[in-house]
Amino acid sequence: MMKIIVTGGAGFIGSAVVRHIIQNTTAHVTIVDSLTYAGNMDSLAPVSGNDRFSFEHLDICDRPGLDRLLTHFQPDAIMHLAAESHVDRSIDGPAEFINTNILGTYHLLEATRHYLQHTRTRADEKFIFHHISTDEVYGDLQRSDDFFREDTPYAPSSPYSASKAASDHLVRAWGKTYGLPVIVTNCSNNYGPYHYPEKLIPLTIINALTGKPIPVYGNGQQIRDWLYVEDHARALWEVINHASVGETYNIGGSNELTNLDVVQRICGLLEELHPAKPAGLSGYSDLITFVADRPGHDKRYAIDATKILTSTDWVARETFETGLRKTVTWYLENQHWWQSVQAKNDGWQRQCVTR
Repeated sequence: MMKIIVTGGAGFIGSAVVRHIIQNTTAHVTIVDSLTYAGNMDSLAPVSGNDRFSFEHLDICDRPGLDRLLTHFQPDAIMHLAAESHVDRSIDGPAEFINTNILGTYHLLEATRHYLQHTRTRADEKFIFHHISTDEVYGDLQRSDDFFREDTPYAPSSPYSASKAASDHLVRAWGKTYGLPVIVTNCSNNYGPYHYPEKLIPLTIINALTGKPIPVYGNGQQIRDWLYVEDHARALWEVINHASVGETYNIGGSNELTNLDVVQRICGLLEELHPAKPAGLSGYSDLITFVADRPGHDKRYAIDATKILTSTDWVARETFETGLRKTVTWYLENQHWWQSVQAKNDGWQRQCVTR
């Protein structure tokens, strides 16, 4: 049976990947997570009792800990999702992003290289180091007919995207210099269940339900390509099993919308699904509040996913309409989850987010 390590497995995308693997395959999964503010073991509750699931409370900067885990677990693949991922937090405090996203990736690459050279007992079998990254490394698009492709030059705008760009370069360098069997994927904006409440879609839902202002940066015309997280999880599993070593694949949902349009659609769904509004509120859209734009805010992201669509059997199952309805419904039915997350929040807040 395939044995996989998922770093950042208690995070939003990581937990979706773990749930997909445990529920739909026979693979064994060990997650590595340091459980920072965004890591939440409750997101793994649907699979945590499975005997093919295990958890290591471990920081990816802990090289001795990584060496011990790799020696003991003997993985066939590593899916590297552990990262600081919030643009606003990176603007306020970039040091953690440099440490986790760059140095952490370096330590993981070196631990993997040592494992393959000195420890792995099944040296004749396939191994994959799959690095999961973001479309934000490409910067933004100025023309409405342009798209991010796998050969688009990197032009990151924020400390977050710069740190992810650096980690992408490290992974490719370890592949070329040391022969590490690497694959890189760059995804568009994810959304769906278990999304941390500081991000745009869950923030909008929760603020609307609690009668708080729904902040929108600038004029709200920034465009993002939205990908349902469970579609992304399926794509990552396809990559592990069927993609070519040394290649890069862009994964997108082909759902381009402005931030304002996203917020307005959520308000419309809540009018339908949860008409009992907070006291004194005539409509959810009345809560929309425009605030000062953030520094270096990218205008448009859009992915050309042709390569993964033609190289694997993956295709997105959810449109934005179906995925957003599922997401809003999930937050309505799982208020205990996000209320618990909010109760543990470290108090850090920004007015709005786009990712």
